[in-house]
Amino acid sequence: MADSFLILAQAAGAPSGMMNIVFIIGLFAIMYFMMIRPQQKQLKTHRELVAGLKKGDEVLTQGGLIGRIQTVSEREVTLEVANGVRIRVLKSSVAGRYSAAGESAPAAKTEDKKEEK
Repeated sequence: MADSFLILAQAAGAPSGMMNIVFIIGLFAIMYFMMIRPQQKQLKTHRELVAGLKKGDEVLTQGGLIGRIQTVSEREVTLEVANGVRIRVLKSSVAGRYSAAGESAPAAKTEDKKEEK
């Protein structure tokens, strides 16, 4: 009788080990789709932005400076932040393109919705 109980206990332990492996694989899959994959997409988008910078683009840096690109080199861009004031920044510090008209458009849409009500 004791031997049969021991065999049943060992048999019950085998699926438990398999469930642990499935659980670990599931956790890795969740981490991949929730953390790693979105970060890789964002990095790819930033690389495309940096590769597409050209003279005359208005950009926003990670430090919050807004300027128009005057020159583009391999690692740096020269931004004109005011009349006659030029600064050199690394290409990698450019956060995105800047357009003042693009920022005011969503505010105009909310005002239109308020007027309709």
